[in-house]
Amino acid sequence: MRFSLLICILLIPSYAFCIEKADLVVVVKSEHRLYLKKSGKTLKEFHVVFGANPKGHKIMKGDERTPQGRYVLDYKNKHSAFYKSIHISYPNQQDRQRAKKLGVDPGGLIMIHGQKNGLGRFSVITQRFNWTDGCIALTNTDMDEVWNAVDVGIPIEIKP
Repeated sequence: MRFSLLICILLIPSYAFCIEKADLVVVVKSEHRLYLKKSGKTLKEFHVVFGANPKGHKIMKGDERTPQGRYVLDYKNKHSAFYKSIHISYPNQQDRQRAKKLGVDPGGLIMIHGQKNGLGRFSVITQRFNWTDGCIALTNTDMDEVWNAVDVGIPIEIKP
């Protein structure tokens, strides 16, 4: 039995175990979609939701908007309050300057993440409306796929 299992494993092409890595993440807010891209081609797409006030660019802390523009995915957190999270480098210098000019705090801690810990089974409901404070939320299963396909340091483009 063990020998048969070993033979089966050796016969499965090695690429079946590999996860193709994205070189760009594109989020289109109006479509509620996150696209994993590599060399300009879409590897996979996912349904996502945003902050409760999703239209327009994030301007300040508490506005419940998701930023728009080009950023970097700069770190991962397995132990966040939500099922896994990947940090988006908001605010950038332009965002900080805009906020300073307006006399407001630009906010921060914008992430791609799964569901609130312990509430993943409710994603069939929560993924039907915008509920975050400005983050990009997926189901936990989808978050696992994104987590595995994305390395720290790749760019993310968030479009209206």
